[in-house]
Amino acid sequence: MKLTNMFKRAALAGAIGASALLAGCSTVNTEVAQTPDTINGMKAGGHEYILTVTRPNQLHIVDTETNQLVRTCDVPGIFGNGGIAMSPDGRIAYVMTNKWEDVYGFDITNCEIKFSAKQSYDNVTVKSFISMAVSADGKELYTVQNPVRKLSDRFETMAPRLAVFNTDDGLNAKPVRSFPVDRRITKIGSMQNGEVILGGGDLKAINPKTGEMRMIKALQNWDRAPDKWVPPDAFAMHTMGEHVGEFIMPYFTIRWNGAPGDESQADFLWGHVRIDTETGKVESFETVPFEFIVFNWVTDPNDKDVLYGSFNQLSKHNLKTGETMGVQAMDHTYYNINMTGDGKTIYIGGTSSDISVHDAATLEKIGSIQLTGDMSTSDLRLARLK
Repeated sequence: MKLTNMFKRAALAGAIGASALLAGCSTVNTEVAQTPDTINGMKAGGHEYILTVTRPNQLHIVDTETNQLVRTCDVPGIFGNGGIAMSPDGRIAYVMTNKWEDVYGFDITNCEIKFSAKQSYDNVTVKSFISMAVSADGKELYTVQNPVRKLSDRFETMAPRLAVFNTDDGLNAKPVRSFPVDRRITKIGSMQNGEVILGGGDLKAINPKTGEMRMIKALQNWDRAPDKWVPPDAFAMHTMGEHVGEFIMPYFTIRWNGAPGDESQADFLWGHVRIDTETGKVESFETVPFEFIVFNWVTDPNDKDVLYGSFNQLSKHNLKTGETMGVQAMDHTYYNINMTGDGKTIYIGGTSSDISVHDAATLEKIGSIQLTGDMSTSDLRLARLK
């Protein structure tokens, strides 16, 4: 489908801005007992689960082998943005709750709360807009805090900061360090070298031990000729990429092939910055046509040139060639997308109360998972339970 002139003009103006408990099983051959590790009845040993949050405020764990709901955990507080960050061993799910203020860490095998942090204090209200990540070794939790002090006659906006928590501090944890960061940071991620990726107008990295910051990729502050390119509008909503160990930041831009403002000759493009969280390698692309509206992208683990995105339709694209490899209509709008580590199954959620399951090769719908409430803006995370 082609982008309508009305939508192009809007973009140009800046719009883009009840299942039983799963039981472990074992099989035996003549040589070795093939017994998957289980924890509280859940398959472990790297078994994959999809996690999301729904209203009124519940964490759901879905087995990717059966596409059955394994467990539901009640989350304290009022629904927030449904943000989830996973521990490296796939066992603890940290959930942002209470209107983006508090964090609770759940053992996904039994719903036991192992960690909590209430970020607001005294007369200071602290919000974390999506931004939450766990260190590569699982020892630290990071949030970007946006504090506002409530005074008798006014609100005082305070400087944003990266807050560092020790995950071993358990309930009622307090930050052990904090460092000033830029405004407008939303999604963040952790790298194997210990740095935290800060996704905002530009992509930066911060050392959570010292506060030292460096530029990864300039976006809103890039130095391209303004008569050839429109400064990008980065879409920092969800942080996907755990299935392949990457952080991907989509953005929208326009390439003027004629005079600036001449839409008839312009290319409306999705751009992507992709960071390998193990090696730190940075790649950027501007090849996917903007006619495909998405909230986030996931990379095919079997071919890193291939991306999948969803919103009103599921689409598949080759980053290198710009080719659209497939399009599948959706039942309704979905905000979020993720997939299994083998690259065979795509899960699409957010917005409503169902997760749509698709075959990655054909994009055809192969199943649906009904939850207890709508997901709204919630994450759709892949966990490998070790």
